[in-house]
Amino acid sequence: MNKPTDLARIPVDHDDIDTNVSSNEHFSTVLEARLSRRSLLRGGAASAASAMLGALGLSACGGSSNDTVTAPVAPTPSTPPVATTPPPEKLLGFTAVSKSLADTVVVPAGYTASVLYALGDPLTANTPAFKNDGTDTDFENRAGDHHDGMEFFPLSSTGAASTTAVDRGLLAVNHEATTDEKLSSFFLHANGGTMSLPRPAAEVDKEMALHGLSVAEVRRNGAKWEYLKDSGFNRRVHQQTDIELSGPVRGNALVVTKYSSNGTKIRGTLNNCGTGKTPWNTYLSGEENWAGYFTRAGTDNAARDDKSVVSLNRYGRSQGAASRHGWETGGTDDKYARWNISKTGASQDGSDDYRNELNGMGYIVEMDAYDKTRAIKKRTALGRFAHESASFGKLVVGQPLAVYMGDDSRNEYIFKYVSNAVWAAADATAADRIATGDKYLDNGKLYVARFNADGSGQWIELSISNPAIAGYAGYKFADQADVLVNARLAGDAVGATKMDRPEWCSVHPTTGEIYFTLTNNSNRRAEPSGSSQSAPDAANPRAYTDMKGTAAQQGNVNGHIIRVREGAAGSAATGFTWDIYLFGAEADAAPGTVNLSGLTVDQDFSSPDGLAFSTATGICWFQTDDGAYTDVTNCMMLAGVPGQVGDGKKVTLTYPRANGSTLSVDTYVGKAATADTLKRFLVGPVGSEITGIAETPDGKALFVNIQHPGETTLAANAADPAKYTSQWPANAGYGAGKRPRSATIVITKNDGGRIGT
Repeated sequence: MNKPTDLARIPVDHDDIDTNVSSNEHFSTVLEARLSRRSLLRGGAASAASAMLGALGLSACGGSSNDTVTAPVAPTPSTPPVATTPPPEKLLGFTAVSKSLADTVVVPAGYTASVLYALGDPLTANTPAFKNDGTDTDFENRAGDHHDGMEFFPLSSTGAASTTAVDRGLLAVNHEATTDEKLSSFFLHANGGTMSLPRPAAEVDKEMALHGLSVAEVRRNGAKWEYLKDSGFNRRVHQQTDIELSGPVRGNALVVTKYSSNGTKIRGTLNNCGTGKTPWNTYLSGEENWAGYFTRAGTDNAARDDKSVVSLNRYGRSQGAASRHGWETGGTDDKYARWNISKTGASQDGSDDYRNELNGMGYIVEMDAYDKTRAIKKRTALGRFAHESASFGKLVVGQPLAVYMGDDSRNEYIFKYVSNAVWAAADATAADRIATGDKYLDNGKLYVARFNADGSGQWIELSISNPAIAGYAGYKFADQADVLVNARLAGDAVGATKMDRPEWCSVHPTTGEIYFTLTNNSNRRAEPSGSSQSAPDAANPRAYTDMKGTAAQQGNVNGHIIRVREGAAGSAATGFTWDIYLFGAEADAAPGTVNLSGLTVDQDFSSPDGLAFSTATGICWFQTDDGAYTDVTNCMMLAGVPGQVGDGKKVTLTYPRANGSTLSVDTYVGKAATADTLKRFLVGPVGSEITGIAETPDGKALFVNIQHPGETTLAANAADPAKYTSQWPANAGYGAGKRPRSATIVITKNDGGRIGT
């Protein structure tokens, strides 16, 4: 049975926000979506949680692989021995792991998961070992917090950039946030931190340093992987790091600040979530929910008296908005003042305050992990929103590049960028990788997706020359830079489809189809109420009630994964077809309305988030960031072998109206999951999100991040390990202290084979 929900400690989900109050109705106009309340589609019993695995920090469970092993038969003296051949490799040839509530990382039998690189680990030879008691300093030279997306960059034996080396490389890692309650990141401070304003400068400095990016050299030493704390490649990027603005927004009036009066740079990158890897071997990082770090005065609208108020409201910073951590109260230094985006100066252009600082956040950031001397750049041509990952379409010489992206907030949009430059194969090994990025990522067209009810769709260009944008009544766009800075408003103007929190995306290495995780949407309703709620439609068809213990959860509670097939023009196509690869659901949910993919207890999941295809095996790995049935299981990672768009069927969901009639919503469901096409591969520790997927080129080492274990701990219990909801990875034998830490693990197969086979 589902356990009663513990309402005493429900962490704030800073990703679960909604600022889209546009009239884009997500097909509810077509579907006449004025719907009635629904009865419960499921409730009561859920599948029982698997047995606890004890206090071990890392474990394996399940049987051997699915390949049949025949016991040897002793030959008679007259029969010569028969030579045997190892069984062929089989994708998903492992036994699915069960759901788990244990404070451990669970992987299949035959696999080993080891902690590699955790919050606070030193990145220089002179940085002291991490004590993990809240007294540590020098976080500009330590691993940051909340390990999220990451990429592996191979190094040759001589330390040169490579695409094929498998025993040595650089892990570039996003550090999204910190575990906090109210204002303070309480596990980072000896006394749990200050929960009121003003915040002490020392606490603010520590928290600012822990956000951003890191690069750490890793290598295989025998059978064990290790990170090198004294490598010259190691690097931290944080809130005091200079980053260039690149592309059409560079130098525009919208990004002029006291720090950069010519609008060409900004300090730091913030709330970094998903990643991408360019064809020329650089690192892309998405700035996700950055708006909440800034504050605005309650009288700021009158002080501004201009259209910037519309933009600020659309991006979640209405006047009077409080900041997430109160960093603006750390002191009088400029590094604290920048977090107050109120108009406080007398200038016309904003060069004497930070009224425009928010416009410098929300981009895809490019970094050369191999070369510290090269500038880090925010690629503004790819638009400004709550970026997750960035995934490139299939490369075709002589054709433009496409980059696919999602905007992770409720009822936001899916985007595509198409370069003006066409792909030249020689650029894959260009000596100046950042200059190559200039070529492809600074000049191009940004599109937003509209999903039609018949399984087709359009990419709509977000251009100042588009009459729907140039004449939009909701906001007066000045130029193309304004369109990119306010990509959400531009999407509103052209009637883009509101989606259920678009998260990561990845491109199938064979078919070229693009997969997007839509993690959930608590504002999806069968009968919408107010501008923040949307009715179900073909691409986001579910609106139901799910029970977590005695608590009712509404909306698209468990999320889904949608996939897109481009038209004949490939990356440059403006038309596409789509279907839904998988619907998240508990195995015992109603099969005709919720569990539309036929998930069993070995493959059911909720709230898909991280997503990446293995280039070695073609396996689709995806991960969960869930709160819907964490009373049944901790978050997890699954392995899938997908088909393709159109391999399933059309399904009609029927919703009752208040007037007694019904409304039908057609959607397109991919082929039902089977034991050969989808399996649970990993379950994480208590309170953690599973995120980040990277691998060595041979597919024999898989790197995964465990983010914010113990997040459900109360700040008041920060000094009492007995009251932590997780003690991972200390309980796995990694590092000092018992405070939980975000960390990167490495997974290997005990027989030396490829992961997932």
